[in-house]
Amino acid sequence: MGADFGYRGEQLGLPEHGPGAIAPLGRRFGAIAVDWGLCMLIAYGLFARGDSQAMGNWALGLFLVLHVLTVGTIGSTPGKRLLGLRVVSEDGGRLGFVRVLVRSVLLCLGLPALIWDRDGRGLHDRVGRAVQVRI
Repeated sequence: MGADFGYRGEQLGLPEHGPGAIAPLGRRFGAIAVDWGLCMLIAYGLFARGDSQAMGNWALGLFLVLHVLTVGTIGSTPGKRLLGLRVVSEDGGRLGFVRVLVRSVLLCLGLPALIWDRDGRGLHDRVGRAVQVRI
């Protein structure tokens, strides 16, 4: 029989509330919306030239690059930083490049980010052995 955990993140050794606690779902969605909007703006201004299909494709590519570069270096995208979140490894350290890349590609696919475990972590975080926490 599995262990009965009292709150999300307990089995990862994270606090229940405050800094270091698992990030709430609403903030995570908000951060993605901010990052996507930023990528759409850049794609529209630099690449699309009025073609909405091209804008969407460029935005997705920019979204991938944004996540790989920012999560891989500072642990937070602009949207995550704005909403007080960061991405760390399950042991609390920084994610390595390969784990950031795998996590980011899965996030861009969409579906893995919508499959959650009991901690509220998406499949992209589980595969990347990452967790989104409050700053």
